[in-house]
Amino acid sequence: MWFVGLPGSGKSSLARGVAKALRAEGMDVDLLEMDARRKSYFPNPTYSGEERAEAYRLFAEEGAALARDGRRVVMDGTAPKRAMRDHCRNLAPRFVEVMVRCRLETAMAREAARPEGLVMAGLYEKALERRRTGQNFPGLGQVVGVDVPFEENPEAELVIENDCPDPERGVAAVLEFLRRWLGDFRR
Repeated sequence: MWFVGLPGSGKSSLARGVAKALRAEGMDVDLLEMDARRKSYFPNPTYSGEERAEAYRLFAEEGAALARDGRRVVMDGTAPKRAMRDHCRNLAPRFVEVMVRCRLETAMAREAARPEGLVMAGLYEKALERRRTGQNFPGLGQVVGVDVPFEENPEAELVIENDCPDPERGVAAVLEFLRRWLGDFRR
């Protein structure tokens, strides 16, 4: 199961919440978060288009390999191009794309409030400033939603509208989907 969407859409909160809920039901779940995995793939990431494509190829292959080994995998990563997600879909025995959608303004406000961590804080603000003035921000690559479009998939298995987030409601919607899609998904 891959949670995708703009930075700040709420996909990380939902992915973590779903993984936690599944674990509470006694399931062993692997949570793969692109922000953390990228650092293992590229210790000094540049966020260039080429590097992003390679990072998502590796991420998809890692998640699919775990799934082929019978693991339950929850993935959290923007994956701006549909082909990135389809690569994993083609490799994994079962695949669910959960598109977490919100307005760009909502994502920007959430991202601006996020503390510095694995990813540079203030991504959108800096990308827009760079676009307006040409100012260079060291370490700031192409930003999805500003420099790079996010390609929505009209065939995603599940879409969560997340402008007014209620993480518990979103997690419940994903769990209900899993019950309908897989039946007893604890197997």
